[in-house]
Amino acid sequence: MTDAPPPEFSRVVRLDEIGRIQFPAHLSATAEERAALAARFGFAALELLEGDYSLVRDGGTVLLTGTLRAALSQPCIATAEPVAEEVREDFAIRFVPEADLEPGAPGAEAEIEIDAEGADIVAYAGERFDIGEAIAETLALCVNPYPRSAEADATLRQAGVLSEEDAAEQSGPFAALAALRTKGG
Repeated sequence: MTDAPPPEFSRVVRLDEIGRIQFPAHLSATAEERAALAARFGFAALELLEGDYSLVRDGGTVLLTGTLRAALSQPCIATAEPVAEEVREDFAIRFVPEADLEPGAPGAEAEIEIDAEGADIVAYAGERFDIGEAIAETLALCVNPYPRSAEADATLRQAGVLSEEDAAEQSGPFAALAALRTKGG
């Protein structure tokens, strides 16, 4: 079995380091890491990825909270032109030992308590977890899934794709009446 290569934006933290890290802490992706993440997530470019964070440990469970900031561009869904986007996203990620999440483990059947804001849960093995990868995945989840350039609507219309309003008019409850009115002249 071969080991998978490390993630593009890997920032591994050991459990025993948490008490020695001064919070809030800062992390920032290098140009090479940003280029690799852009390729992985299908971005046209990733000009900035950074974050400020804190870690709080409760036994083997660790809560990572903070804010990520990114500047990127993605291909437009219609024209493929780059569409710029700035992201500022607060996050809460709970790292939980894999063994605690396995069926049959003590406490595995009990629900994991999540604070009011909610937290994503990431399992980890051993004594280390990767906050960089968790932040990169958070970025991928919070970007606009359907970026549109200023020319997107015209391009889609030219290709025969109906806007939501046009589709509603053609299939709504009064579409049949409107068609009869047009035929009846």
